[in-house]
Amino acid sequence: MSPLLCRRATRPGPPRRGIAPLAASLTSLASLASLTSLTSLLCGLAAAPAGAVPAMPSPPLPEDRVGDHLTLVVHGAGAGRDGVRELFCHPSAGDHPEPAAACRVLDENTRWGRDTFAPVPPDSVCTMIDGGPATAHVTGYWAGRPVDAAFRRSDGCEIARWDRLVPFLPDMGPDA
Repeated sequence: MSPLLCRRATRPGPPRRGIAPLAASLTSLASLASLTSLTSLLCGLAAAPAGAVPAMPSPPLPEDRVGDHLTLVVHGAGAGRDGVRELFCHPSAGDHPEPAAACRVLDENTRWGRDTFAPVPPDSVCTMIDGGPATAHVTGYWAGRPVDAAFRRSDGCEIARWDRLVPFLPDMGPDA
């Protein structure tokens, strides 16, 4: 890369006035901005020692990640299902037993304008079925929104709400 290209260019002459020259200047400025970015990049590469590899940023640590991150606390679900689990999505990670499947079911239940973790509406008519003592508490962030949701299996509506999010929540079905 020529050192002449790496210097800042200035254009001598009196300033132009009026709309047409201003429009032309703005168009030229946009083209110049992209050319300047490319020139800066090439000048930076030309100034690097031969064989030097540009430094790559280090990968994010779990505590540095942002985005879809949920903490799930389950009680009363039974051995192997109770405990605290962390789930990251996009990409799937964490200590959840099935991170990819859990992220997939959450994605499938995410709709614009609806809270994925919304409680059962208070005016719902639900069957009086006891689904057992299992409870879950979910906190974190999903789809850019904070989450603080409680789950239980106290009636038919709550059971259906829980089952809709299996395998994010543990499967409590008869085969489980």
